[in-house]
Amino acid sequence: LINKLQPGSVPKVNEPVQNWHKLENIGNFLRAITRYGVKPHDIFEANDLFENTNHTQVQSTLIALASQAKTKGNNVGLGVKYAEKQQRRFQPEKLREGRNIIGLQMGTNKFASQQGMTAYGTRRHLYDPKLGTDQPLDQATISLQMGTNKGASQVG
Repeated sequence: LINKLQPGSVPKVNEPVQNWHKLENIGNFLRAITRYGVKPHDIFEANDLFENTNHTQVQSTLIALASQAKTKGNNVGLGVKYAEKQQRRFQPEKLREGRNIIGLQMGTNKFASQQGMTAYGTRRHLYDPKLGTDQPLDQATISLQMGTNKGASQVG
């Protein structure tokens, strides 16, 4: 297969008489597709094919090889053409200008503030005046009469 895409990639193909011939052919194929440009994380291990165990990884390797072949201009009916690297160079003054802009993906805080928030870890006791207990002396206590915080503000 690799010799069809890039002739001479594997100069000697062994006749599969013994197991080591088969393993050597698989190893030669894997080294050749690595040189062809298939990424190491896309390549199966020789035992995956030899022992007929990891079909998914073998198929992924063949698809990656087809994609690499398509990228190099071969007419292959499988895989996708990899994108070409688009190197961009910006002038230093443009890069400095970009530091002053807040991207839209950062969102907005809609003028929210943390004014009046208690410090991290401060107690927030619940207090129910109907129970007749003495009112707590600290400012961090929330009365049950305050109800829900839906629509509540942190001002003050």
